[in-house]
Amino acid sequence: MSTLEPLPVSEDVSTYVANRIGFIELDRPKALNALSTGMIRAMHGALENWRNDPDVLAVLVRSAHARAFCAGGDIRFLYDAHQRGERDALDTFFIEEYRLNHAIFTYPKPYIALTNGVVMGGGMGISQGAYRTGGLRVVTTSTRMAMPETRIGLFPDVGISWFLARTPGAIGRYLAVTGEALGPADALYAGLADAYIEDDALPALLDRLQTEVFEQGADVVSCVAREAAACKVVPTPDTSALADVRTLVDRHFALPDVPRIIASLDAEGDCANADWAEQVGGVLRERSPLAMAMSLELVTRAEGTMADCLRRDLDLTRSTFERGDVSEGIRARIIDKDNRPNWRFARIEDVPAEYVAQMFESPWPAAAHPLRDLQG
Repeated sequence: MSTLEPLPVSEDVSTYVANRIGFIELDRPKALNALSTGMIRAMHGALENWRNDPDVLAVLVRSAHARAFCAGGDIRFLYDAHQRGERDALDTFFIEEYRLNHAIFTYPKPYIALTNGVVMGGGMGISQGAYRTGGLRVVTTSTRMAMPETRIGLFPDVGISWFLARTPGAIGRYLAVTGEALGPADALYAGLADAYIEDDALPALLDRLQTEVFEQGADVVSCVAREAAACKVVPTPDTSALADVRTLVDRHFALPDVPRIIASLDAEGDCANADWAEQVGGVLRERSPLAMAMSLELVTRAEGTMADCLRRDLDLTRSTFERGDVSEGIRARIIDKDNRPNWRFARIEDVPAEYVAQMFESPWPAAAHPLRDLQG
């Protein structure tokens, strides 16, 4: 995008340059900063505008509000578009969101994400890519991180399967299927965060970023890392709740499919572990069986590039809305809130492997795929 072109704007996103840092501030508090198409375009436009600007050394994305960094995509918009049969609107949202995710992942300057409060779904998509830019994924005291998509019949999209496939042991498989939330120490332990800072220390950090002299992007990253190093997360990552159950997670979730995972949890006879196994088994029985099967397969397939993962995610959005559980899941959990979804398959044991495989078939020929040009 040329700097001479008018940049997309959104009243829910502020983008500006200060002290040689490009700031992106999410400001849609009533929706917990859930991403709209307009917000996605404003963010992507700013990133492209700053890409080759020598006066922008690094980019920092944050929330203007304490409750949430970003709770995901605009689920109600997606539901309404599907109900109206507006497939183009659905495709456009996901294509543009995934292009933004890829732009962040491959950005040539350090990208720093300050992720306070709720960080879910699309919020992971606009933060995790910082890992590959020389930037930082910063969690705070209030961070609650999750990919809870199986609860609404969806799957962990926005390229997160790439990251989940690279977490220690079977943690990524566990998170993809259960959608369990992580606190800051858990996120650090899982390798889904790089640094921790207390919420109360954020204003001082932002002040320092506005005033300290920076010569290169790495200096901005060092400033954030230095401020974060003064804060100590409690519990420590190695004594986090996730670390405490790591052996159990690996034992059960390394199994090849969800029916065997559930059977293994049900067979957990050790009294010390029985409560955990029962709790996790209960979570799985509330999730969409089809979505769980898809999500586990998605992580299994995520050994390639981010571009491959995002193309696969886009394929799955089509099949999931056309013959999956997402519309019913959103209705039951978000719209009507009766929490009684009528899943396509009642039990995980009823989900045919052939049906899952068909969900992964692309509706586009490779040469016509909307994300065919993405590399890396």
